[in-house]
Amino acid sequence: MQIYRYPDPDTWSEITKRPVSDISNKEEIVREVLQNVRQKGDKALKEYTLKFDHADVENLLVSNEELQEASSLVDPELKSAIKTAAENIRTFHEAQRFNPTVIETMPGVKCWQKQVAIEKVGLYIPGGSAPLFSTVLMLSIPAVIAGCKEISLCTPPDKNGKIHPAILYSANLCGVTKIFKVGGIQAIGAMAYGTESIPKADKIFGPGNSWVMMAKQQVSLSECAIDMPAGPSEVAVLADDTANPEFIAADLLSQAEHGPDSQVILITTGEELSTKTMAAIDRQVKQLPRLKTALKALEHSRVIVMKDKEEMIKIVNLYAPEHLIISTADAAGIAGKVRNAGSVFIGNYTPESAGDYASGTNHTLPTSGWARSYSGINLDSFCKKITFQEITKEGIQKLGPIIEKMAEAEQLFAHKNAATIRIKN
Repeated sequence: MQIYRYPDPDTWSEITKRPVSDISNKEEIVREVLQNVRQKGDKALKEYTLKFDHADVENLLVSNEELQEASSLVDPELKSAIKTAAENIRTFHEAQRFNPTVIETMPGVKCWQKQVAIEKVGLYIPGGSAPLFSTVLMLSIPAVIAGCKEISLCTPPDKNGKIHPAILYSANLCGVTKIFKVGGIQAIGAMAYGTESIPKADKIFGPGNSWVMMAKQQVSLSECAIDMPAGPSEVAVLADDTANPEFIAADLLSQAEHGPDSQVILITTGEELSTKTMAAIDRQVKQLPRLKTALKALEHSRVIVMKDKEEMIKIVNLYAPEHLIISTADAAGIAGKVRNAGSVFIGNYTPESAGDYASGTNHTLPTSGWARSYSGINLDSFCKKITFQEITKEGIQKLGPIIEKMAEAEQLFAHKNAATIRIKN
């Protein structure tokens, strides 16, 4: 990890830059795959699944027999853990239900909003180096609560044409409508355009590698909505001398093991703490099965020693991390000053992995600084709001002249007449 001690504010933007991958050579490949899926449908999906996942899949749709088999293969203790996590996630997201209120903006003029579920949603679940069955919970549970009528899920099969049992168990548990054995760019194309087997979605959700992210961005230009722009996973830890360096090291490594392009940052006021944390990282990283991945991520990660907590807060709001852990004496007070972060973890005993799995909050979060303008996935992500207004005959007498004046000023006389004709009648 690179260490910066008491950096000048003019350098903060530079030292908090994310690692940048050259994706210029990917754009044309993604466009070609998407176009083939659009034109050839299921045939293209099977061809690309054989080419990229080395799996010869005859039926893309997961059968009931496969779901039953998967359930029998999941360890009972893991099933129990998944059920508990699902209940916590459900409880948290159910509390986000919208309560409409009718507002009378002036006598005879009533306005209100109605929340309506997006009818057809597509969920993408990576299944490569880490089968993210936890993401199934994070996406499908709020979709079901929202009332989405069709919830399709795509995830890549292994070379035997199988999907990880925990992914299938979680999807079936949470009420996913249909599950398909297809991943990568081709899965995004299938959900965006629709094929013989896979229904077209109105909005696509889910993480993925740079190929998947580029595919989502391309289809969002004309075919369907997507959840958010996204990049590699990241965490920032704000810590002072009251923090436990072993805890911090574990949290930093929990994100570093996600991928070689992940980034982790420690922002602290303690020189001694930073030294102890670096030593703890050296010890803990050697025990990780994903050692090479974590070490690669640490190459472009940072330790930043600041002069006081005010500077710590300023630099973290500049960075806008996906995950923010606050391990300081006044963690709750500092949390109140956070303006840019995907999800915040307060106190020494709140690991980032709690949000990843089971506390109840959603782990699908904005990365790459998008926390400045995007929220993480929540119930609203699966809904749209329609506005309504109702004006009485008396109400148009009061509001009509205002409409007339404004429409005339914009030289939109048909707009004016729509009010005038009602005022006179």
